[in-house]
Amino acid sequence: MHRSWPQARYRAQFVLGFRDALPALVATSIWGLVTGIAIVKSGISETLATLMTLWVYAGSAQLTSLPLIKEGVPLWLIFAAGLVVNIRFVIFGAALQPFFRHLSWPKRLGVGFFSTDIAFVLFMGRYGESRLRGEPRHLWYFLGVIVPGWITWNLCSIIGVYLAAAIPASWSLEFAAVLALLSVVIPLVSTRPVAVCILAAACVAWMGQGLPLRLGLAAAVVAGILAGVLSERFTKEVRQA
Repeated sequence: MHRSWPQARYRAQFVLGFRDALPALVATSIWGLVTGIAIVKSGISETLATLMTLWVYAGSAQLTSLPLIKEGVPLWLIFAAGLVVNIRFVIFGAALQPFFRHLSWPKRLGVGFFSTDIAFVLFMGRYGESRLRGEPRHLWYFLGVIVPGWITWNLCSIIGVYLAAAIPASWSLEFAAVLALLSVVIPLVSTRPVAVCILAAACVAWMGQGLPLRLGLAAAVVAGILAGVLSERFTKEVRQA
């Protein structure tokens, strides 16, 4: 039993990850609650809504698929829409690959499934500049972020599923979820590249609202990443000069 228990330094990394993710769990809980309510309000049964929450674990993809499911569009189109919305995780995965490539592919698959936007931001903010990659502390920190996030999301989403019938649409919980997410994002704007990244993504997302299949969201992600990378490179060149 004692051999399977992680070392104290790894437990400390898990706690550190949990502590960093704690403020974001408020936004995660509200977003999960809103998503659970939205699934049931779209006409899906509580049982299927619960299974969708546990198996999909992707709020943006779930919300994107709901109107398509309601309209009865072909299944391939629903999957295509979900792929477009979540294409950003390909970029996230490529950035995280040097830190977790030493793991077996089932473990990497598990880490990828439980990854979230917030987990990526927090991890890269703390270890993105590390010269040594693939250390055990990296995995334990990441687990400290994603495990509480998964539990919080599913718990609140399932609560939303079974409370949906009692919550009137006039409450506008979608707006509350947006405010909660903003409360997490705004404190992360600590450097110029991050500010440029968020500004570029916001502008592209606003201009791309009318695009089909939420393509505006995918374009915003790409624009934000490119703007952040170019801004960081420009900042380094200015400092060197």
